[in-house]
Amino acid sequence: MDTNEFTLLKLFVVGILVNAWMTRGLSATDSFNIEPTAPRPRKACNESRLRWEVEVCGEVFKRDMGHIDPQYWCNLTHFISEYHHFTRCTELKADIVSCYWPNPLVESYIIRIHKHFFSNCSADHVVWVDPPDDTLTILILIPVFLTLAMIALVVWCSKRSDILA
Repeated sequence: MDTNEFTLLKLFVVGILVNAWMTRGLSATDSFNIEPTAPRPRKACNESRLRWEVEVCGEVFKRDMGHIDPQYWCNLTHFISEYHHFTRCTELKADIVSCYWPNPLVESYIIRIHKHFFSNCSADHVVWVDPPDDTLTILILIPVFLTLAMIALVVWCSKRSDILA
C-alpha cells in the first residue's frame, strides 16, 4: 500500500472516531425529557409596588451620580458602573414583583432619569472621511490579487492532475 494511501486511510479512520466521540450522548431523546411542560403560572404584575421599587433604584442612582462631577455625565466611561447597577436593580425589582422587564413603567422612569442627567449630552455626528488614495488602492488590490492567485493555483493544479494523482 502506498504511503499516501495509508495516510489517507488513517485520516479517514481518525475522522470517523472523532465524529463518533463528538456525537456520543448528544441525542436529545437520550438526555432530555421531550414531554411538553406546563408553563409556570405567573403572578399578576404589581405595578404600584414596581413604581416604588424603581424609585428606590433611581434614588440610589441619583446618589451615586452625585459623586461624579457633572462635567463627566456625558462620558459613559465615568459612570458605566453606576448605570449598570441602576439597570440591574430595575431588572431585579421587576422580577421580584412579577413584572416583565422592560415594561412601559420602567421605561418611562428610565427616560425621566435620562432627561434629568443626560439632556445636555448631544450626540456628536461622526463625519466619515474617505481613506487616503494609497490606502484605498491597497484595500482594493489585495482581494483582487488574492482572487487571481487562487484562480491561477486552481488552473495550475488542474493541469498537473496527472502528476499529483
